[in-house]
Amino acid sequence: MVGHAVSRTARLYAIGEVARRTGLSHDTLRYYERIGLLPRVGRDPGGRRVYDERDLSDLRFIRRAQAMGFTLEEIGMLLQMRADPRRARDEVRRLTAAKLAEIEQRLEEIRTLRDELRLLLNLCRGAQDGCPIIESLAEHNGDSA
Repeated sequence: MVGHAVSRTARLYAIGEVARRTGLSHDTLRYYERIGLLPRVGRDPGGRRVYDERDLSDLRFIRRAQAMGFTLEEIGMLLQMRADPRRARDEVRRLTAAKLAEIEQRLEEIRTLRDELRLLLNLCRGAQDGCPIIESLAEHNGDSA
Protein backbone atom coordinates (compact mmCIF):
# COMPACT_ATOMS: atom_id res chain seq x y z
CA MET A 1 0.00 0.00 0.00
CA VAL A 2 1.34 3.43 -0.95
CA GLY A 3 0.87 6.31 1.50
CA HIS A 4 1.12 6.27 5.26
CA ALA A 5 1.00 3.02 7.13
CA VAL A 6 -2.32 2.08 8.63
CA SER A 7 -2.39 0.01 11.80
CA ARG A 8 -4.40 -3.18 11.52
CA THR A 9 -6.21 -2.26 14.74
CA ALA A 10 -6.92 1.36 13.79
CA ARG A 11 -10.48 2.36 13.01
CA LEU A 12 -10.84 2.89 9.26
CA TYR A 13 -13.49 4.94 7.51
CA ALA A 14 -14.87 4.72 3.99
CA ILE A 15 -14.94 7.88 1.91
CA GLY A 16 -18.70 8.29 2.48
CA GLU A 17 -18.27 8.25 6.25
CA VAL A 18 -15.39 10.73 6.03
CA ALA A 19 -17.47 13.00 3.80
CA ARG A 20 -20.31 12.87 6.32
CA ARG A 21 -18.04 13.52 9.31
CA THR A 22 -16.12 16.40 7.69
CA GLY A 23 -18.75 17.99 5.47
CA LEU A 24 -16.45 17.59 2.47
CA SER A 25 -17.58 16.08 -0.80
CA HIS A 26 -16.09 12.89 -2.20
CA ASP A 27 -14.60 14.98 -5.04
CA THR A 28 -12.96 17.35 -2.56
CA LEU A 29 -11.45 14.47 -0.61
CA ARG A 30 -10.02 12.97 -3.80
CA TYR A 31 -8.79 16.43 -4.91
CA TYR A 32 -6.93 17.01 -1.62
CA GLU A 33 -5.21 13.68 -2.09
CA ARG A 34 -4.43 14.37 -5.77
CA ILE A 35 -2.76 17.74 -5.03
CA GLY A 36 -0.84 16.31 -2.08
CA LEU A 37 -2.62 18.31 0.62
CA LEU A 38 -3.62 15.02 2.18
CA PRO A 39 -1.13 12.15 1.96
CA ARG A 40 -2.18 9.28 -0.26
CA VAL A 41 -4.74 7.44 1.83
CA GLY A 42 -4.80 3.71 2.31
CA ARG A 43 -6.82 1.37 0.16
CA ASP A 44 -8.81 -1.69 1.08
CA PRO A 45 -8.30 -4.96 -0.83
CA GLY A 46 -10.90 -3.76 -3.36
CA GLY A 47 -8.92 -0.56 -4.01
CA ARG A 48 -11.38 1.73 -2.23
CA ARG A 49 -10.00 4.57 -0.14
CA VAL A 50 -9.93 4.04 3.62
CA TYR A 51 -9.18 6.88 6.01
CA ASP A 52 -7.84 6.62 9.53
CA GLU A 53 -8.03 8.96 12.54
CA ARG A 54 -4.92 10.84 11.39
CA ASP A 55 -6.60 11.57 8.05
CA LEU A 56 -9.71 12.82 9.85
CA SER A 57 -7.56 15.03 12.06
CA ASP A 58 -5.80 16.47 9.00
CA LEU A 59 -9.13 17.10 7.30
CA ARG A 60 -10.51 18.88 10.36
CA PHE A 61 -7.33 20.97 10.45
CA ILE A 62 -7.78 21.84 6.76
CA ARG A 63 -11.42 22.85 7.29
CA ARG A 64 -10.55 25.07 10.27
CA ALA A 65 -7.66 26.71 8.39
CA GLN A 66 -9.94 27.36 5.39
CA ALA A 67 -12.50 28.98 7.71
CA MET A 68 -9.71 31.31 8.85
CA GLY A 69 -9.04 32.32 5.26
CA PHE A 70 -5.88 30.35 4.56
CA THR A 71 -5.38 29.22 0.97
CA LEU A 72 -4.80 25.56 0.14
CA GLU A 73 -1.14 26.37 -0.51
CA GLU A 74 -0.83 28.01 2.91
CA ILE A 75 -2.67 25.10 4.51
CA GLY A 76 -0.18 22.73 2.92
CA MET A 77 2.64 24.68 4.56
CA LEU A 78 0.80 24.68 7.89
CA LEU A 79 0.30 20.92 7.70
CA GLN A 80 4.04 20.46 7.16
CA MET A 81 4.77 22.78 10.09
CA ARG A 82 2.25 20.88 12.22
CA ALA A 83 4.66 17.95 12.32
CA ASP A 84 7.15 20.02 14.36
CA PRO A 85 5.30 23.06 15.70
CA ARG A 86 8.04 24.18 18.08
CA ARG A 87 10.61 24.44 15.29
CA ALA A 88 8.10 26.05 12.93
CA ARG A 89 6.68 28.54 15.43
CA ASP A 90 8.29 31.63 13.84
CA GLU A 91 7.14 30.66 10.36
CA VAL A 92 3.62 29.90 11.58
CA ARG A 93 3.55 33.25 13.36
CA ARG A 94 4.72 35.06 10.20
CA LEU A 95 2.14 33.32 8.02
CA THR A 96 -0.64 34.03 10.52
CA ALA A 97 0.36 37.69 10.88
CA ALA A 98 0.24 38.08 7.09
CA LYS A 99 -3.21 36.45 7.03
CA LEU A 100 -4.42 38.77 9.80
CA ALA A 101 -3.17 41.82 7.86
CA GLU A 102 -5.01 40.57 4.77
CA ILE A 103 -8.24 40.07 6.75
CA GLU A 104 -7.92 43.53 8.33
CA GLN A 105 -7.57 45.06 4.84
CA ARG A 106 -10.63 43.19 3.60
CA LEU A 107 -12.61 44.34 6.66
CA GLU A 108 -11.72 47.96 5.88
CA GLU A 109 -12.84 47.50 2.27
CA ILE A 110 -16.12 45.96 3.45
CA ARG A 111 -16.72 48.84 5.88
CA THR A 112 -16.17 51.34 3.05
CA LEU A 113 -18.55 49.40 0.82
CA ARG A 114 -21.16 49.29 3.60
CA ASP A 115 -20.94 53.06 4.06
CA GLU A 116 -21.27 53.66 0.32
CA LEU A 117 -24.32 51.39 0.08
CA ARG A 118 -25.96 53.15 3.04
CA LEU A 119 -25.37 56.51 1.35
CA LEU A 120 -26.85 55.26 -1.92
CA LEU A 121 -29.94 53.93 -0.15
CA ASN A 122 -30.44 57.27 1.59
CA LEU A 123 -30.00 59.14 -1.70
CA CYS A 124 -32.49 56.80 -3.35
CA ARG A 125 -35.12 57.42 -0.67
CA GLY A 126 -34.99 61.16 -1.32
CA ALA A 127 -34.70 61.07 -5.12
CA GLN A 128 -37.58 62.37 -7.18
CA ASP A 129 -36.10 61.48 -10.59
CA GLY A 130 -34.00 58.54 -11.74
CA CYS A 131 -32.21 56.15 -9.46
CA PRO A 132 -29.04 57.30 -7.66
CA ILE A 133 -27.98 53.67 -7.15
CA ILE A 134 -28.04 52.87 -10.87
CA GLU A 135 -26.44 56.22 -11.70
CA SER A 136 -23.62 55.65 -9.20
CA LEU A 137 -22.93 52.18 -10.54
CA ALA A 138 -22.85 53.53 -14.10
CA GLU A 139 -20.35 56.25 -13.07
CA HIS A 140 -17.93 53.70 -11.58
CA ASN A 141 -18.12 50.97 -14.23
CA GLY A 142 -14.74 51.76 -15.79
CA ASP A 143 -12.66 52.74 -12.76
CA SER A 144 -11.28 49.28 -12.00
CA ALA A 145 -10.33 48.34 -15.58
